[in-house]
Amino acid sequence: MVSGLTDIQGIKVGIATNLKAVTGVTVVLAEDGARAGIEVRGSAPGTRETDLLRPGQLVEEVQAIVLAGGSAFGLDAASGVVKYLEEKSCGFSVGHFTVPIVPAAVLFDLFIGDGCIRPDAAMGYQACLAASAGPVPEGSVGAGCGAVVGKIRGMMQAVKSGQGSAALCKGDLIVAALVVVNAFGDIFDREGSLLSGPRNPETGLMEKTAELLLENNLTGFSGNTTLGVVATNAGLNSTALTKVCQLAHDGLARSIWPVHTMWDGDTIFALSKGNVQADINLIGLMAAEVVALAVERAALTANSLGGIPAARDLEIKNK
Repeated sequence: MVSGLTDIQGIKVGIATNLKAVTGVTVVLAEDGARAGIEVRGSAPGTRETDLLRPGQLVEEVQAIVLAGGSAFGLDAASGVVKYLEEKSCGFSVGHFTVPIVPAAVLFDLFIGDGCIRPDAAMGYQACLAASAGPVPEGSVGAGCGAVVGKIRGMMQAVKSGQGSAALCKGDLIVAALVVVNAFGDIFDREGSLLSGPRNPETGLMEKTAELLLENNLTGFSGNTTLGVVATNAGLNSTALTKVCQLAHDGLARSIWPVHTMWDGDTIFALSKGNVQADINLIGLMAAEVVALAVERAALTANSLGGIPAARDLEIKNK
């Protein structure tokens, strides 16, 4: 049964969640290495060790990808993942040392829960200990714990989101995604129906951010970002993985609107873990599909937290 990111052999996912602070960490582990790429489309990213994922760099494989809350403070979680991997001698060999390669990206969740408590090295280490090849945890957990969407009217009129995962297969080829959705914009399903959007303070009905921007002259809301990891068992190099990331962003554009704004730090990583031969266009198409599916899962599995209701807990109809 195809289900999520851990359908790719050699990939594990672990989470650490602080429900009181409403923040957390999601770690994607590839302990024996995976080729990687990245594409950043948002204009407010927070990242670590991502330059080496561009084509033409010396190091071609990573041992983990870290997604975390806490804004720039949350990048510290990657240090705990590095410690865990070093203890297991996983990484890039340099003389007598093994240096784990752990790119990371963060989202802004300081306005929900206790913003003074952020993911740290200890939480990153904890997420590694919890990692498994079993079903990917979904909903308001891990890095998705503090994820919120539809924030144009402010946090208290927004809707809770989280993280979701999905996978598709065609023959031997598998393409999977894990997405943490903390977007400025709204989430839509594959039929174009609104799943999560800002709530009108008077009626309680969900509205559409794009319409509010166009008709009511409302402005943006700082503190957003959608993060994703796409993985495949196809044998791809960093150049091809960069293209997969670019096409995977189309999945965000199909399921989140507005997206890639100046108020978002939208970032997608891609991992290659296998040697299945497949056309890059097919892989990219499947990547866009699973990203859109994972975004939808993030909306549908989220729980109400921090006084912000999730879509499944709202007894209202979409506008």
